[in-house]
Amino acid sequence: MKSAVETLNPTRVKLTVEVPFEELKPSLDAAYAAIGNQVQIPGFRKGKVPARIIEQRFGRGAVVGEAINEALPQFYGQAIEENNLQPLGQPEVDVTGAPTEGDDPLVFTAEVDVRPEFELPKFDEIKVEVDPIKVTDEDVDAEVEQLRERFGTLKTVERAVTKGDFVSIDLKATIGDEEIDAVEGISYEVGAGNMLEGMDEALEGLSAGESKEFTAALAGGEHEGQDADCVVTLQAVKKRELPELDDEFAQLASEHDTMDELRAQLTTQAEAGKRFQQGVQARDKVLEHLLENVEIALPQGIIDAEVNSHLEGEGRLEDDEHRAEVDESTRKALKSQLLLDKIVEDEEIQVSQEELIEYLIMSAQQYGMDPNTFAQALDQQGQVPQVLSEVARRKALASVLEKVSVVDTDGNDVDLNAEVEVEDVDGSDIELDVDQDEKADEADKA
Repeated sequence: MKSAVETLNPTRVKLTVEVPFEELKPSLDAAYAAIGNQVQIPGFRKGKVPARIIEQRFGRGAVVGEAINEALPQFYGQAIEENNLQPLGQPEVDVTGAPTEGDDPLVFTAEVDVRPEFELPKFDEIKVEVDPIKVTDEDVDAEVEQLRERFGTLKTVERAVTKGDFVSIDLKATIGDEEIDAVEGISYEVGAGNMLEGMDEALEGLSAGESKEFTAALAGGEHEGQDADCVVTLQAVKKRELPELDDEFAQLASEHDTMDELRAQLTTQAEAGKRFQQGVQARDKVLEHLLENVEIALPQGIIDAEVNSHLEGEGRLEDDEHRAEVDESTRKALKSQLLLDKIVEDEEIQVSQEELIEYLIMSAQQYGMDPNTFAQALDQQGQVPQVLSEVARRKALASVLEKVSVVDTDGNDVDLNAEVEVEDVDGSDIELDVDQDEKADEADKA
């Protein structure tokens, strides 16, 4: 097989491939066998029909077409490998020559978008600024309040609902005469705003046993986005009672004897959290720096296809303003992917089995799934290679962070590899490593 590459632009090439008849012949023989097994011709057993009879009945062109359809992916892949190309999408293939008569070669062309060539900067010359670590009394008070809420108790009260109350409710939604959904005894914090729009307003002022109607767009299911008539019935009102902030609380919530000791511990914990956020901030700033300073040609065809697919899924193909927003985000995402994949290649980043398992466990927790079930679903959907690429990209960015210079806005050098060991309020030890990208993502979602 012979192949040649023509560069059409920095992100698209045209392959011309010529396959000698001898290399295509096994596929032709397989095509004869496949057709022979599918047809019943009088005088011949199925699977024993001679090639010349098949050609008489169906024509040689049908056999050649079957062989080409079967063999093209193999020859295309071989040409891609031989020319060290990295395709970014599906090729546009045109067969220009085939052995419809005699022993002519198979000739085809394939146009495809490929990963563009570009140079990475010297990472040790990059410098980014992050916020300094400054723990205020307000930061510590916030830590104390979070801990206090963990030890709060809910007590039923006989009064009307106000914002911040916890309620037990029944909820029913209908569209016309059809009942869409009905649930009983669900708990909800009034003001959280994470259920139906308008429900908070409907609940405020209600007393136990009372109901109120409101209209809201459904957030999921086959009727997603449709307005439904909703009825919420209040079963009970509960108010969170918080413990007093005294030495007794310090002993309840930690291994410390006094509030002063607990506040000192929470101060250290708040400092560790801010140090961790420095790592997150540095990671994001380094990526932004690379995106702004590395010139990468982007394949327009892939961008257009992705944008159209996104807008079609939303039913907003004619929304030009939204199209511009999606186009911008698509370009940034694709450029980030190309950039990180280049770092993976140049730095020879490898993903260990342990790293893959750790990522799968973390992702499964985010989806509320069993890790084994989550991994099996990815495998069945053929998404494991994408997951491996994602983990490799995370490691690539982490490797860059080890080489860049990071300072805070006060001019102090920041060591992103610093580990801070703090004692949690329940007495267990927690090791915070601000250089772990996975933990940075968890912080972003918190």
